[in-house]
Amino acid sequence: MDELGFMRRAIALADASVASGGGPFGAVLVKDGAIVGEGANRVVPDGDPTAHAEVVAIRDACRRLGTHVLDGAIVYTSCEPCPMCLSALWWARVGEIVYGNDRHAAAAIGFDDQALYDEVARPLAARKLPLRRLAAAEAAETFRCWETKADKVRY
Repeated sequence: MDELGFMRRAIALADASVASGGGPFGAVLVKDGAIVGEGANRVVPDGDPTAHAEVVAIRDACRRLGTHVLDGAIVYTSCEPCPMCLSALWWARVGEIVYGNDRHAAAAIGFDDQALYDEVARPLAARKLPLRRLAAAEAAETFRCWETKADKVRY
């Protein structure tokens, strides 16, 4: 399958998602020329606000490959990833993102992520969703344990 075929598969997953009550989003993860993970939007069907197509595809790929690292993988997604999905793809170490619809097209049909982009750009004290720090010294102890753990798996 070539690049256009991978994108068409992502779009087909998005179409199937719409037909089954999910949002209009699909994604495939490709590594070494083969699909290693697929996902469609499952937010409403699963009652899970994190079940975006890219996150579902990451989970599928990691399960199939037995790893949390997707170095060199390419994601083909029917729409430009939202900030959450972009972060998940970053943490998975995906090498490239190829998308169909952009964030402006998504906003035009009711999926507007601009408020999230604006929120993360604000200083902590100016954010709409309040952040408060509590028990910092106690929480720091867990970090000290991690830092000295000889057999930790970095990610």
